[in-house]
Amino acid sequence: MIDRSKLIERLNTNSSWDVIVIGGGATGLGIALDSITRGYKTLLLEQVDFAKGTSSRSTKLVHGGVRYLAQGNIDLVKEALYERGLMLKNASHLVSNQSFIIPNYKWWDNFFYFVGLKTYDFLAGKLSFGKSLRISKKETLTRLKTIKPENLKGGIVYNDGQFDDSRLAINIAQTCIENGATVLNHCKVEKLLKNDDGTVSGVVAKDTDTNLSYSMSAKVIINATGVFTDEVLKMDNVLAKNIIRPSQGIHLVLDKSFLPGQDAIMIPKTDDGRVLFLVPWHDRVVVGTTDTLLDSHSLEPKALDEEIDFILATANRYLVKKVSKKDVLSIFAGLRPLAAPKDNSEKTKEISRSHKIIVSNSGLITITGGKWTTYRRMAQDTINKAIALGKLPYSKCKTKELIIHGANGEVDKSQHLYIYGTDQKGIKELIKESPDLGEKLHPRLEFLKAEVVWAVRNEMARTIEDVLARRVRILFLDAHAAIEIAPIVATILAKELKKDENWRVKQISSFIEIANQYII
Repeated sequence: MIDRSKLIERLNTNSSWDVIVIGGGATGLGIALDSITRGYKTLLLEQVDFAKGTSSRSTKLVHGGVRYLAQGNIDLVKEALYERGLMLKNASHLVSNQSFIIPNYKWWDNFFYFVGLKTYDFLAGKLSFGKSLRISKKETLTRLKTIKPENLKGGIVYNDGQFDDSRLAINIAQTCIENGATVLNHCKVEKLLKNDDGTVSGVVAKDTDTNLSYSMSAKVIINATGVFTDEVLKMDNVLAKNIIRPSQGIHLVLDKSFLPGQDAIMIPKTDDGRVLFLVPWHDRVVVGTTDTLLDSHSLEPKALDEEIDFILATANRYLVKKVSKKDVLSIFAGLRPLAAPKDNSEKTKEISRSHKIIVSNSGLITITGGKWTTYRRMAQDTINKAIALGKLPYSKCKTKELIIHGANGEVDKSQHLYIYGTDQKGIKELIKESPDLGEKLHPRLEFLKAEVVWAVRNEMARTIEDVLARRVRILFLDAHAAIEIAPIVATILAKELKKDENWRVKQISSFIEIANQYII
């Protein structure tokens, strides 16, 4: 059991830290894990919930980046393929090998993509997920039962990784705590503290649960806040220029009948130059994504009508089973924190996806860019930078072979609790103690009441949204069902957190307001 009150108490008893990480997404959590396992006293502060932003809204892929290969960015692809292999080893309960098929409607494409993917295999080396191969039209139609047969020449099969993003974030947070770190969600950094010489020396943060504020000092302050990077840089220097330009990517979630097999589809060329994926996920299908530069950002980005239309139109060019808006179970939008283009270019695909580490005059370290697949390497580079600056004593990185909480080496996907890995045992014990917790949350969904209790007691969930968006994922899989079960989840939460009826009612209201954005 993870007792949040004991973690909060550490803020009173430990006013001085080696490393304070601001931001609880993939990057921040990775840095906290790298830091604590090297032996540094580590605190992570997240303003809302772990993976609340971009890190829960990915295409659910652990990949080297086929598109980056086409752009000639070999180093980025090699790095990502290496990290992909480590993720499969270290988080085996959440990361799995997924076969993708590129349906080809021109003979030239068949040859072109096959050569490219053979290069992809070669770059993966010993950590390859499997060899790419060409398959006939007949086999393509057998494996992709909903693909259009007219003019189909065949297909290319390649292998990449598939995962549950926010589940991995929660498990990394748990791994941090198990190794001695203090990681807190719903704890917002409001101010940076500085020494007389202008060097950043600490933070002031507010626990939004209690509205109590805490002042903490540290040798190293790391800004890992994604699309909120510029806000923290302006805390450091009010004249700081914006270095981030958010790019929005949306995904539609469909019933499994639109892609009934085990294979994912990769459509390599769309109207905007991106690739489109249809990926099996939690017995549904995730379809995305888009790439729309925005001038502003928020905690709950909203899908634009033109983005929805683009995905539907592109998917329908390839599927015999037509997708319409009424078929969409849920829709979610995420923001990529891209480096702001210097020439005001609107071409997002030309903006580098590799990560960058920036050191401000005050000593604040900022990490930007990157992607989920390279979270561990980004963390390693960030802590190495702090050591190189003389802010921390040397200690070797320990995360290459570090097993993430829940990993058990074997994954049986025949029942949905597999995502909990070794924690499945604990959930089943809960049900044994209280059989009513074995009841489904919703008659058409597989998820159980016990999962809500587990999320509160062991995964630091504090709100309905924490549970249904990032622990149990129902909001991402079926937004209407999520709204319907909000009162049930609120009742369980209120009991576990010892909250009153007024809190319960407010929770339901605020969750429904958010959930309505996941419905077309």
